[in-house]
Amino acid sequence: MLRSWPWLALAALAVGPAAAQPRPDAGAGAPAGAAAAAAPASPASPASPSSPFEDTLAQRLRACSACHGAQGRATRDGYFPRIAGKPAGYLFNQLRSFRDGRRHYPAMAGLLAQMSDAYLHEIAGYFAALQLPYPPPQAAALPEAALAQARVLVFEGDPARELPACAQCHGRTLTGTAPAIPGLLGLSRDYLNAQFGAWRDGLRHAAAPDCMARIAGRLRPEEIGVLSRWLAAQPLPANTTPQPRLPADPPMRCGSLAGEDTAAPARAPAALRGDAGDAREARDARNVGDEVVRGAYLAAAGNCAGCHAAPDGTPFAGGRGVVTPFGTVYAPNLTPDDETGLGRWRSDDFWRAMHEGRSQDGRALYPAFPYPQYTHIDRKDADAIFAFLRSLAPVRRANRPHALRFPFDRPLVLEAWRWLFFRPAAFVPEPTRSAEWNRGAYLVSGLGHCASCHARRNVFGATKDPGRFDGETMPALGWYAPSLHAPGQAGVQHWPVERIVALLRDGVAPGAGVAGPMAEVVYSGTQHLSEADLRAVATYLKALPAEPAAGGQGERGRGDGAAGADRRFEAGARLYRSHCADCHGRGGEGVPRAYPPLAGNRAVTLDPPVNLVRVVAHGGFAPTTAGNPRPFGMPPFTQALDDAQLAAVLSYVRNAWGNRAAPLSSADVGRYRGSAGQ
Repeated sequence: MLRSWPWLALAALAVGPAAAQPRPDAGAGAPAGAAAAAAPASPASPASPSSPFEDTLAQRLRACSACHGAQGRATRDGYFPRIAGKPAGYLFNQLRSFRDGRRHYPAMAGLLAQMSDAYLHEIAGYFAALQLPYPPPQAAALPEAALAQARVLVFEGDPARELPACAQCHGRTLTGTAPAIPGLLGLSRDYLNAQFGAWRDGLRHAAAPDCMARIAGRLRPEEIGVLSRWLAAQPLPANTTPQPRLPADPPMRCGSLAGEDTAAPARAPAALRGDAGDAREARDARNVGDEVVRGAYLAAAGNCAGCHAAPDGTPFAGGRGVVTPFGTVYAPNLTPDDETGLGRWRSDDFWRAMHEGRSQDGRALYPAFPYPQYTHIDRKDADAIFAFLRSLAPVRRANRPHALRFPFDRPLVLEAWRWLFFRPAAFVPEPTRSAEWNRGAYLVSGLGHCASCHARRNVFGATKDPGRFDGETMPALGWYAPSLHAPGQAGVQHWPVERIVALLRDGVAPGAGVAGPMAEVVYSGTQHLSEADLRAVATYLKALPAEPAAGGQGERGRGDGAAGADRRFEAGARLYRSHCADCHGRGGEGVPRAYPPLAGNRAVTLDPPVNLVRVVAHGGFAPTTAGNPRPFGMPPFTQALDDAQLAAVLSYVRNAWGNRAAPLSSADVGRYRGSAGQ
C-alpha cells in the first residue's frame, strides 16, 4: 500500500561524532553529506589548508563559479551562461525563479532551494559587479540573406506579427538595460537556443504579460536558429555594461519587468519565515486574534508550506507533487477559496482530516499527507492551524488529480491499508518524564512527523514502530534518513542540548551542518520554532536510547583506514588534492565556520553512502537562517568528475585520516547519485 510519505521530504539530523564534545572553533559551514554532518577534526590531523583561507563572498559562492566560471563557459559542453556583469535585478529574478519553480533546471533549483531573498540579492549584486573578459564570439557561417534576416529581427522586429525588435528591450548595443533586462551578447548559441525553446514550451515563464513567451511562440524554428547563431557571433562593444533607461524611452509593459522583476512574490506570514520583520509582523497579526498567530507558528512547526506551496511559489495554494514509489500525490489548496480550497470547510472537517485522515466528504486521504503522525496533534492545536489557514487570502487554484499507478489509485485498496495499519490516536504524556521531554515527544511524533522518514517500514509502506527512528532509505527520493538511535549515524545522545538546538535553529553547529532534504526541514520548519520548543525537541532526541544501527551501518567498522599508505587510493588522493583540499584541508580538517572537517566525520563513513555521493555530485548550500544568513556552498562535482573519479576520491576520503569505511565503485556512484533535483 502507499507508503506514509513525508509531507515534506525529511532527511536526517546532521550530526557529528557520537561521543565528541564540540570545540569552540569547530567548523559548521557547507555540509559534507546530506543529513549527517561534519565531525570535529581529528587531533591527529592538524594540517592547515593548502592555501590561506579568506572569508569572501567569492569563497562562499564557489558552488556557483564551478559551473559558470569567470567567463560563463567553464564546463566541457559550454552550455552554462555568462552571469558576470548582468543587471543585478535580472540576476535576482532568475535566482528567485529557479528557487520558486518559474524556471526549471534541477541543478539550480537544488542549489537555491533554501536561499533567502536577502542572500539572493547579495549574490546577484556580486556577480553584477564583476567585469571579466568575454569569451571570443562563436564563428557562424551564415548566408547573406540569413544575416539580413537576423539584423532585421534584432533591430526592427516584425510589426505585422507583433514581434518587437530585440534591441527595444535589450538595448541598441544588446548589452542589456538596467535594472533588469539582460544582455544578449557573449552567450553560446546552444544556450540561446535552449532559452528560446524554454520560453516557447512553457518551461520558463514570467508574470503576465509574458513577453518572451509570446515572442518565442511567434518565431519560426529557422528564425530562432538564425538569431542564436547571429547573436553568438557578434563581437562585444568596448562598453559592455547594461544601458540605463532614459526618460524618453517608451515604457516597458513586459510582465518580467512590471511584475516579476519589481514585485516580490506572495509570501508566507512572518511566523513561517526567518526575516528581520518577524516580531513586528507577529505583533500586527494579533489584530486578527492570538489563535491565528499560534496557528501560523504551528503551521511552521509542521512545515505545511513545504508541500502546499504552488509551483509559482504562492504559499498554501497547493499543487506541489510529492513523489512516492506508487506515483505522485499532489498537495491540495489550503487557502480559504470556496471552490478550490478550504473556504467551505468547518473546524470539525479540518480536525477529521488531521486526526482521522479523511476529507470533508468522508473519503480517505493518502498518507502522503502524514496523518499517521498528525493524528497525535490535539484539537486545540488543530483548530489554531485551521484559524490561520482561514486568515489567508483566498487563491483560486484547482487541485490537481493524483497520478498513482493501479491498484494504488483505488479507494478500496487505501481503505484496506488503513484498516491494517492506521488507528487514530491521541498523544499520551509519559508521567515519569519531565514536561520538557513530553513537549519534545509531542512535537517530534506529531507536527514534526519525523517518523515519516526516520522510521523503518514494512513491505506495505507502513511504519513498523512509530516510536522508533532506526533509519530508512527514502524511496523515489533516494536519500537515506539515518538512525536517530545509533551514535555512528545521527544519534545525539552525547551532544549537549545547546548544540542540538543550534543545529535545528541555524542549520549549522560546532562541527556539524545539514544538507539535502534536512536542509529544507531546517529552512522551512525548525528554524521558526521558539527556543523553548527547540530545547524540548533536543531534550527528547538526546534521551532516545542509544543503539547500534542494524547491520552496523555507519559504525566505522569497515575498510582499513589506511588510505594514505594504500596504492588503491592514490588516484583518489590526487583528485582530493586537486579539487577538495583548498576548502577541506590537506588533512581533512576543514575550516571553522566555513567548511566541515572530513576526518572523523560520520557523514563520510555512513553506510549506505548515498548522502555523501549526492552532496558531492550535486553540491549545495546550508539553509539560510538568522544564525547563518550567508552560507558557504559546496560545488557540484558532477560537472568536473565522472563516476569512476567520484568513486576514487570518495573511497580515499572514507579511508583517510583515521576514517574507516568500505570503498566505492563507479557502479556505486551511478546507483546512488540520483538527479540534482531529488
